[in-house]
Amino acid sequence: MKKTTIAAAKKAAKKAVKKAAVKKVAAKKAPAKKAAKKVAAKAPATKAAAPAPAKKAPAKKAAAKKPAKKAAPKTTIVANVDIGFGNTLFLRGSANGLSWSEGIPMDCKSDSSWSIDIAGVTTAFEFKVLINDEYWSGGYNDVAEPGVETTITPSF
Repeated sequence: MKKTTIAAAKKAAKKAVKKAAVKKVAAKKAPAKKAAKKVAAKAPATKAAAPAPAKKAPAKKAAAKKPAKKAAPKTTIVANVDIGFGNTLFLRGSANGLSWSEGIPMDCKSDSSWSIDIAGVTTAFEFKVLINDEYWSGGYNDVAEPGVETTITPSF
């Protein structure tokens, strides 16, 4: 009888070990899933933080461009002349962005005032105004200095 009780005790011990092992494995899996969820939740937070320094870098590059704009002030040309309703005053010349073969329309500020801003001018240049880019103003070419407002009263 002792053999059966020893055998029964061994079987009972094996079952108890198996049940304990099963319970331990189940208990270990649950925290592992929670840990995986926490890791997954934390990963996007670190990715969102990484692009923030990249946005700061372009701001420094934009600051470097500002001094270049200050180096080349705008040159303004103002023409005080009444050319009649429906007509446009054009500018031709030898400055950056101008040509003697095709004019650039000037902005009408009032009934008898037209103006245009020219950027990137570094030296004095000659210019002339035209009505509808066809009729030249009389007299010699006018001269404008860089970074200065030049006011003229053309005659046609």
